[in-house]
Amino acid sequence: MENIFYEGQVIWAQIDANRHMRHSAYADICAQARSNMLHKMGFSLDNFAAYQIGPILFREELIYSKEVHLDEYVKVKVEMTKYNKSNSRFSFTHKVYRQDGTLCCTVHVDGAWLNLKQRKLTKLPEEMEPYLAKVPRAPEYEELG
Repeated sequence: MENIFYEGQVIWAQIDANRHMRHSAYADICAQARSNMLHKMGFSLDNFAAYQIGPILFREELIYSKEVHLDEYVKVKVEMTKYNKSNSRFSFTHKVYRQDGTLCCTVHVDGAWLNLKQRKLTKLPEEMEPYLAKVPRAPEYEELG
């Protein structure tokens, strides 16, 4: 399986009253996978700080397929599904799998780059475009703008 950017054991703090992984834990591990992926592609926190930008989310949708329980191991695949060059808006899909390869949850996010000083949306600096070129694309990827 390609484009896996997080692997880990489901811990007690991630379990809900129904004895399966709670909804916000899925969002947390997907955020970590996305952060790991961005860092690996060159979008480190230091690079973001140097340009005074950061990623923000507008929408996060979780679609559950199978339960994940305490002590199971999960893997998270991350791929970009859309990118708009004119306004730097992006979409990612995350797929959470159990160790046996069973798809348990699909998480879609939409976001953009934020200028941290002006607190306004901004385009990605040209110097960071090569990092973006390394980001894994989904088969259905579309580029706009």
